[in-house]
Amino acid sequence: MTALKFFKYQGTGNDFVMIDNRNEGFDSEDNELIGRLCDRRFGIGADGLILIQNHAEFDFEMIYINPDGTRSLCGNGSRCAVRFAHDLGIIGKETRFLTIEGPLHASIQDDRIHLSMPDVYNVSESKSNDFFINTGSPHFVRFVEDVKEIDVYTSGKEIRESDAFKPQGTNVNFVQQEGSTLFVRTYERGVENETLSCGTGVTASALAAGILGDSNEIQIKTLGGNLSVRFEKAGNGIFKNIYLIGPADKVFEGSIIL
Repeated sequence: MTALKFFKYQGTGNDFVMIDNRNEGFDSEDNELIGRLCDRRFGIGADGLILIQNHAEFDFEMIYINPDGTRSLCGNGSRCAVRFAHDLGIIGKETRFLTIEGPLHASIQDDRIHLSMPDVYNVSESKSNDFFINTGSPHFVRFVEDVKEIDVYTSGKEIRESDAFKPQGTNVNFVQQEGSTLFVRTYERGVENETLSCGTGVTASALAAGILGDSNEIQIKTLGGNLSVRFEKAGNGIFKNIYLIGPADKVFEGSIIL
C-alpha cells in the first residue's frame, strides 16, 4: 500500500482534488484511480482532479481531469490551481501558466482570483433564449424565467446527450436574469450531474447576456457563491479580454491509501 498526499480546494462550491505533481509521481492516465479519488463515497470526493506540474516556459502547468477521465479547460479549477500554486510558493501575486487551452494569466487580489479566459470567436444563437458558446469547454446556454424550478439533472442530461451535440456532448447552463445579476445553474459534462458552480459555464452565460444587453461586466450568482465576468465585445460575436473573477480557497489536506 502507498499513501498519496492530496489537497482539497473549492471555488464557489466547485471542488477539486489537488496534487502537487512536480515530481511526476502521479500517473495522469490512470482514469480508474482518478475516478476513485473523485468519488464522494469511496474516495476523497470532488468535481475533478487537478495536477500542478513543472514547465520550462511557464510558472507551472495545470492539468485538469474530469471524474470520467476526460479533459477540458476548467475556469473554477484554474482559479483554484492559482491559489494552490501560490500556497505552494511557486508563484507570487501574478502568474502565467499553461492549460489545455494554452497559456492563461491570473492575478491574486485579496480573496479573489482574476483569471484571464480564452478569447471567444464563435457564438451560436439557435433562438432567442438559447446559445452555444465554447469558452474552453462547450456550453449550451438557455435563459429561463424561474431557474430554481428547473430539474437541472434531468433537463441538462437530456440536452447533453441529444443528437445535436454528439459525439462529445456539451455542458448545459440554465440562466435567469435577476435585475443586473444572472443566476446560473449548470449540468456538467464529465461530472454528469449538477455542480454548485462552473467557471466556464458562468463565463458562457455572461457572454450570452452580453449579446442580449449592453453591459461588459456581469455579476453572477450560483448555488455555491458569487462570481463576476468582465469582457470586451469586438463585434460579430467575438469577445476578448475575458476575466473570470471570484474566490478560491483551501478546504483541507491529507493522504489517502491507494
